[in-house]
Amino acid sequence: MERFELLTLPYAPEALEPVISKETIAFHHGKHLAGYVNNLNGLLEGSPLAGLPLEEIVLKAEGGMLNNAGQILNHNLYFGQFCAPKADARPVGKLAEAIDKQFGSFEAFKDEFQKKGATLFGSGWVWLSADADGKLVITQETNAANPLQKGLTPLLTFDVWEHAYYLDYQNRRPDHLAALWQIVDWEVIDSRFNR
Repeated sequence: MERFELLTLPYAPEALEPVISKETIAFHHGKHLAGYVNNLNGLLEGSPLAGLPLEEIVLKAEGGMLNNAGQILNHNLYFGQFCAPKADARPVGKLAEAIDKQFGSFEAFKDEFQKKGATLFGSGWVWLSADADGKLVITQETNAANPLQKGLTPLLTFDVWEHAYYLDYQNRRPDHLAALWQIVDWEVIDSRFNR
């Protein structure tokens, strides 16, 4: 059986400071995500879903298998979308045009996205996704849910589980969400939009 492996970060653990600390990366990536990978590999042994791509497992699994597969997919997209902080990080390409057209401006989009992230009750994720026609949608997904399950293509996500920010921001979730814009690699997000 092919086993899933922990995502290799495309940057050094300290590269996202001060937005996300090296310590948070060590726990969030090195412990939480690694735990989901180990759990899923164990759950897949002897399962009819063994050998399927992660996205298919998320669409077909239930219970603990879905929770672990969903968290791996969510975290892989999350950790894969960042780069060293840039004060003026902004959307690029066709995605930039789509955001302006649909939300009026990048600032208006950011406000709505942050509001959805700040008001999600409990643990989960806020997502920017595209539907089959390329229309952009902001959704709140609880626990390990992913927009794929709604027929959407996930583009950008902010993790609002407390383990994503508590070491750096304590209970200040809105501050965490506001800071994350500095480390979004918009070329990655645009490539997801255009695939």
